Amino acid sequence: MTGTPIDPPRRSPTDAERRRDLARMRALATGLLVAMTGLFVATRFAPTAWVWPAYVGAFAEAAMVGALADWFAVTALFRRPLGLPIPHTAIIPRNKDRIGDALGDFIATNFLTPSVLEQRLRRLEPGRRIADWLAAPANVEILARRLGALAPQLAPAGGDWRDMAVELIRRTAGPRPLAPTAGRILDWIWREPAAQRGFNRLVEALAGYLAGQEAFIQARLSGASWRWAPKWLDRLLAEKFTRGLIGAIDGLGDPDHPWRADLAGAVEDFIVRLGSDPELLDKGEALKARLLADPALPARVEALFAVLGDRLGGDSTALEDLVSDLATRLLRALGQWLAEDAAAREGVDRWLLVALRRTVSVQRHAIGGFVSQVVRGWNAGEVADRLELQVGRDLQYIRINGALVGGVAGLVIFALARWLS
Repeated sequence: MTGTPIDPPRRSPTDAERRRDLARMRALATGLLVAMTGLFVATRFAPTAWVWPAYVGAFAEAAMVGALADWFAVTALFRRPLGLPIPHTAIIPRNKDRIGDALGDFIATNFLTPSVLEQRLRRLEPGRRIADWLAAPANVEILARRLGALAPQLAPAGGDWRDMAVELIRRTAGPRPLAPTAGRILDWIWREPAAQRGFNRLVEALAGYLAGQEAFIQARLSGASWRWAPKWLDRLLAEKFTRGLIGAIDGLGDPDHPWRADLAGAVEDFIVRLGSDPELLDKGEALKARLLADPALPARVEALFAVLGDRLGGDSTALEDLVSDLATRLLRALGQWLAEDAAAREGVDRWLLVALRRTVSVQRHAIGGFVSQVVRGWNAGEVADRLELQVGRDLQYIRINGALVGGVAGLVIFALARWLS
């Protein structure tokens, strides 16, 4: 799976650039109207014996009418044409509040409903996109550096570290039962392939250690046997016991080993009991209460931050480097995990979908109302000006097309009338 580097952000035109483009298009549309007027006037002075000036004049006349009508229509959206109090003009300023309400309702109804969010999220496949993005080392480095740069700005100073951490621990752990939470964590760890690989490495390390200490273990076992037993029998029993122990431990690396199955059953049974056994629930709550009420908790947290402070030496650059390094490793591991595990990508998609349903979708009407209130707070003239900056340049093409289409239509009608007469 290949990564996609960060694309440079596309620069939006400034207001000055938009005003310049709008003025240019206005001049073009107005110039076309002036040209059609001049052409119409010129055809009035053509000799009566000439036939073609009548057709050109018909084109120019109809183009003038089309250009004027579309100029009026475009201008009436944003202001009163020529400042005259003509009914149903300055449509946007006069209906600003209604437009805001309609915009908020449109967003809430057509963009933030659960079905729309779900369809859009499934098409986006965020888990796969995140994996692709994190597969590019440049993306990871840039994001890690940005997180590191934020760390010194967000980090509280002095005792704020301790007080904030202690309060966070108490508020987070207080309402949640300890035993079921520990059970979910243990279940997640136990089912992770990395945990099983770690268990295999532990078994290999233990077997290797015992193999290296085989002579010492045999000597200790020989010295602890019965005094009346022959020495050769001591050595034989010690050797068999040691080799049998090493072989049994080494065999735990096999996923189908009976002891491995017994261990898995015991762990899974303990996980179930953590979530349902009243005795374990009570013991968990009692342990949690003792830990949270321990007067030494702030001191322990402060000691932890003191160790961190000693490592950083009070240098914000060191904190930035530490956070950047940690973020780099975490992001790389996350990207590799998502790239290799389809179930993990599906889990990310489901989590984001649930998060959107419980936040954005539930509050969609409040979001729509917020949009409506923001628009209501705008000045009417400012709304018209900003909307015209956004779409006014394109609306000038309506004036140009109106002149050309009107001219062609007028020419066709004039020619048809000549032919019929």
